[in-house]
Amino acid sequence: MLRIGLTGGIGAGKSAVTATFEQCGAVVVDADVIAREVVEPGTEGLAALVDAFGDDILLPDGALDRPALAAKAFQNDDARKTLNGIVHPLVGKRRAEIIAAVREDAVIVEDIPLLVESGMAPLFPLVVVVHADTELRVRRLVEQRGMSEDDARARIAAQAGDEQRRAVADIWLDNSGSLEALAQRACDVWNHRIAPFARNLTARQAVRQSVRLTPADPTWPEQARRIVARLTTACGGKALRVDHIGSTAIQGLDAKDAIDIQVTVESLAVADELADALLSAGYPRIDDITTDVAKPDARSTVERHDHSTDPALWHKRIHGSADPGRPTYVHLRVDGCPNQQFALLFVDWMKADADARAEYLSVKQKAASAVPVDGGLAQYNEAKEPWFRAAYRRAWEWADTVGWRP
Repeated sequence: MLRIGLTGGIGAGKSAVTATFEQCGAVVVDADVIAREVVEPGTEGLAALVDAFGDDILLPDGALDRPALAAKAFQNDDARKTLNGIVHPLVGKRRAEIIAAVREDAVIVEDIPLLVESGMAPLFPLVVVVHADTELRVRRLVEQRGMSEDDARARIAAQAGDEQRRAVADIWLDNSGSLEALAQRACDVWNHRIAPFARNLTARQAVRQSVRLTPADPTWPEQARRIVARLTTACGGKALRVDHIGSTAIQGLDAKDAIDIQVTVESLAVADELADALLSAGYPRIDDITTDVAKPDARSTVERHDHSTDPALWHKRIHGSADPGRPTYVHLRVDGCPNQQFALLFVDWMKADADARAEYLSVKQKAASAVPVDGGLAQYNEAKEPWFRAAYRRAWEWADTVGWRP
């Protein structure tokens, strides 16, 4: 099952995108529809709203007078928090009931207007944001929904801003043009990203990235932050820490376009316990890699690493993203083991030592040129192995010089 979080500001055009996804085969769970359902006459939700805001939010027939509620609930932050505190838990409960009833291979698109504000974005393997400029949204709300301009602007101001939405967006769908153009973009997203993602997830198959190096992408750290938040949520307390590692964590360094993340755990048994949670988050297990390739050929000068050549200390578990739009490798390593510490050390050493960084780039370029661009990841890693064996000691010497600790 692939769950997608879809959001956007009021008037941005979320309903048009969900309609397109539904036509493509998605099961749409609309938070607005559920929010209306949980406050129908006779429900505990409506009773709680009357207690909080007064019986003048009711129509003569006992139904909720939504404009009257909005006039009160959007007056200030406290009133809005009261409204959300009543409605959100009820919506969440009903949403869970709907999801539990769908088939296991379904693609579920959850239309959640306040996805960002509620902090729910990390719960989803993929987040789609529908965007339109503020002035265009105001015009739509006035012309299509009959709102006053002041009311429209107040509604927009009460929601998350563009930068907050960009921070959680895996896919940014611009809706500044026609509905036909938006529908075509949504279809392209479905066909080229969502549908393959769902198939990979059902097959428990991770996307494998080629060894071709690409110019450093300044958005890699931002993308990694979203992944870290997602993995932190999926792993819960079983993850001691979650870090962006590897070449994409080093600013300005060309690299394979794949994000590497390290999840530190107490033991490999804990790592194995996380397999289902990581699969649900979009990261199936890769079974053919259980140990790190690069191990030192000599003991470190640091006493606590005297046993760093013990193969048992270099075991790990690895998961890969099923999302074809964001190749990712998730390395689960045991706290205090040399591979776990070196992954953290290496990034900081590379950032601090420009000469070592340039040297490593040259090694990467030579290794990449020696293997096929459509595969050969094991060959690529093996080609870098001799350099890494020496780099292990050099990195720890730098760590001792500057007082670095993991």
